[in-house]
Amino acid sequence: MNNPTEQFVLALPVVDFAAAFDDSGYIALPGDWFVAVTDVVKSREAIAAGRYKAVNMAGAAMIGAVMNAIGTRNIPFIFGGDGAAVAISPADRATAADALARVANFAAEELDLEMRAALVPVEKSRADGFDVRVKAVRLSDAINNYAFTGGGVSHAERLMKAGEFLVARAPAGARPDLTGLSCRWTPVRSDGRKIVSLIAEPAKNTNAADFAGIVEQLIAACENEQGGGNPMPRDGPGVRWPAAGVDMEARATRGNRSLFAMRLRLAAETLLGFFLFRTGIRLGNFDPKHYARMTSLNTDFRKVQDGLRMTVSLTPAQLQNAEKLLDGWRDAGKLRAGLSVQDSAVLTCFVPSITEDNHFHFLDGAGGGYAEAATALH
Repeated sequence: MNNPTEQFVLALPVVDFAAAFDDSGYIALPGDWFVAVTDVVKSREAIAAGRYKAVNMAGAAMIGAVMNAIGTRNIPFIFGGDGAAVAISPADRATAADALARVANFAAEELDLEMRAALVPVEKSRADGFDVRVKAVRLSDAINNYAFTGGGVSHAERLMKAGEFLVARAPAGARPDLTGLSCRWTPVRSDGRKIVSLIAEPAKNTNAADFAGIVEQLIAACENEQGGGNPMPRDGPGVRWPAAGVDMEARATRGNRSLFAMRLRLAAETLLGFFLFRTGIRLGNFDPKHYARMTSLNTDFRKVQDGLRMTVSLTPAQLQNAEKLLDGWRDAGKLRAGLSVQDSAVLTCFVPSITEDNHFHFLDGAGGGYAEAATALH
């Protein structure tokens, strides 16, 4: 193990989500590291036009591209719906910059979306009064998510949007390696419930302990049989054929193959997958029932980026109670919050191997999601 980004990650403390807001145990990124950030320009307009799957795929593509380029999945990352952030060592800067440039070009040429990308030095965030601290948060026994505090990731996003530290789009035809990126599951719905994407950030005068107490109350208000408002069914999301999102997956993963040939290949793969998931029949080392259960466990329905971000399933009464709590804390000057309410959620997946448990799945609301919640933040 010679990769310094991977070495840093494997040395991080790993905690359950209940300890994610405990300010102790966070490790500051080294000063010579970088935060890579991306976002889709005018993502709200694209989502309003029904292109939420394309927006989410563009957002998740950066994570997969950087992991594939560097050659390890042990990279601190967070998915934000219409964008993402990863932390990298200086040894991986050039490789990550090339991956970002290629992802921006992929988004433009294959998804018809404009994507911004930037590599922001950690020392710049610290000079501006922010920090980037991280700890690993256990999603399941197979994978971890990553929690970021200190305001540095959000500051890197602001710097990117202001035009600083931008990575130029790669030349026409350049593509990233997006092997493993897919979005085949059907939208996640819950009868009688709404899917709520929520962002809550502490106000300037709210200390970490007080905010942790707020988060604990908010999560308790969202409880359901899955725990913490998790919208994912225990036995996994649904499947159909033709599978949703196959055209985008073909565009993402075709490499030098023709789009038509990749569509045919994926049509055959997804038809076989549909049969296996519907029947539960095992094929070699692939157990569809186990894979579907692990999909639920490995989904990032809640996360930490300088505050709480979560996409949850709420009854009308729970939604009303959550809004009341948020309004009260806002009025008391304790936090800033925004939410988006929709009928379903959508998954974008990164699956290095279908026979291993370390696949992970990015969840966002299908009617605005985190992008809408961020706009409503106040």
